Amino acid sequence: MFERAVFPILPTPFRGDESVDLESYARMVDRMVGLDVSGITILGVLGEANRLTDRERTLIIECALEAAGRLPVVVGTSHSGTQAAIELSKTAEDLGAAAIMVTPHQEAVPSEAKVLAHFEAIAGACDLPIVFQDHPGSTGVHLSIELVLRIVDELETVACIKQEAVPSPPRVAALVERMDRRVPILTGLGALYGGFELLAGADGFMTGFAFPEVLQAMVAADADLAWSIYCTYLPLMVFENQPGVAIRKEIFRRRGMIEHATVRRPAPSIAPFANAQLDQVLDRVLGAADLRERLEIN
Repeated sequence: MFERAVFPILPTPFRGDESVDLESYARMVDRMVGLDVSGITILGVLGEANRLTDRERTLIIECALEAAGRLPVVVGTSHSGTQAAIELSKTAEDLGAAAIMVTPHQEAVPSEAKVLAHFEAIAGACDLPIVFQDHPGSTGVHLSIELVLRIVDELETVACIKQEAVPSPPRVAALVERMDRRVPILTGLGALYGGFELLAGADGFMTGFAFPEVLQAMVAADADLAWSIYCTYLPLMVFENQPGVAIRKEIFRRRGMIEHATVRRPAPSIAPFANAQLDQVLDRVLGAADLRERLEIN
């Protein structure tokens, strides 16, 4: 499922009053199906999962699964409490998810033993494949390579590493070299280092970059062509990858996938200056391309 794959991480669309917009959600998933992505990932950092109620999470999972059809849906089930993460994972399993994505969580006294125990408990309680997300930027948890290798080796349901610890390319290379049980490595961070990560041995992407067809073209290409594609679209990746999700949601809106670019408070929606700069970068990188259509990658 995760070999040579592109799994876009989807935002959660909200209306102007910050209520969840399931109509937009279904339309966005349908567009992803039309782009022939490998699968989708929901309720991650881009999905503002930490600002959703349990009822909203359930409605979103149900909506995504119905719209996705046979397309695999990975559900983020991270939580600071192990039991809560287990319950979220069981809910995803009961509703029909293809896999779960889980991060470690920061403790007052850092302990890799606690991280291992957290994942052991989740793996023991849920039969779904686990995407192990290593993203210190959002979790504040910095893991040794040795611990990641141990988790992959000891927990058979860990089916993929979502590698987002920086510097990412050398970490990808180290994992590829040292894994006894080779599982796919998908990278994130908005594909900011994507060209380097593929050269280091990454298998694809699981990230929120709003143009997954670019990432699909990179994964399908040989090394030289993948690098050329990466260099062409890198300014857009850099601009989109600024802190927060506001710019990315605005691009999803401009692509006709969601109705509003609203971000749930206390985070801000896109600022006027950023919106004006987005006009400029889209024009410079994409020219007259219709954002609502699939990009033709040359």
